[in-house]
Amino acid sequence: MRFFMLFTCCFFLVNCKNKPSQQKTTTQTVDSTKVKTDTISQSFLLTKDNAMEFFLQYDKEHKENKVRIVTDYGNIDILLFNETKFHRSNFIYLAKKGYFNDTQFYRVIENYIVQGGSTDDRAVMRKRRFIGKYLLPTDTKRGFKHDRGVISMPSSDIDNPYKLASPYEFFITLRDVYQLDGDYTIFGKVISGLDVADKIAKVATDDGDWPLQNVYIRRVEILN
Repeated sequence: MRFFMLFTCCFFLVNCKNKPSQQKTTTQTVDSTKVKTDTISQSFLLTKDNAMEFFLQYDKEHKENKVRIVTDYGNIDILLFNETKFHRSNFIYLAKKGYFNDTQFYRVIENYIVQGGSTDDRAVMRKRRFIGKYLLPTDTKRGFKHDRGVISMPSSDIDNPYKLASPYEFFITLRDVYQLDGDYTIFGKVISGLDVADKIAKVATDDGDWPLQNVYIRRVEILN
């Protein structure tokens, strides 16, 4: 199963190369008057053609910017930046859809990063099919840097020469890693519970940095 996830998940490295591929999606348009309905409709799918318009409208009606990542190791509270509105809105949207429930921190490196939002559970892959296949543009010129404790979005490894962001995953930095600036979009920062992330990063892992015992994200709660 883990080899399967290595194909579907983005395990970013500082010197990684994106692997181009071809993908086709069905064009859909977003009616701004139906955004609230669409957020709970199983028939609505996000695609590369409608995602940006959708989140532009979603941002106008959903202003929440504080979330709590609930784990068995404790809680991590995060302030999402309004400046990176597409990425903030995406995270809030997925949290409200319950996407993050029972996903995992699937790549952890002590004193470096913890990366979460995916899993080797096929049920989570089915969730993605109901939400859609899309990427988000990088938004790296807001003045944010990869200081310890920021939350950033890794790039996808599919059809992606511009390092577009993989919307279902995220990573939290555990030290200053400025070499990542310019490649990955910082869209928030930890305001409480960074010690929990440090604790998660210390668990035993395999050669692929996957924890030997699964570290679950039980849910993501909206705090405001």
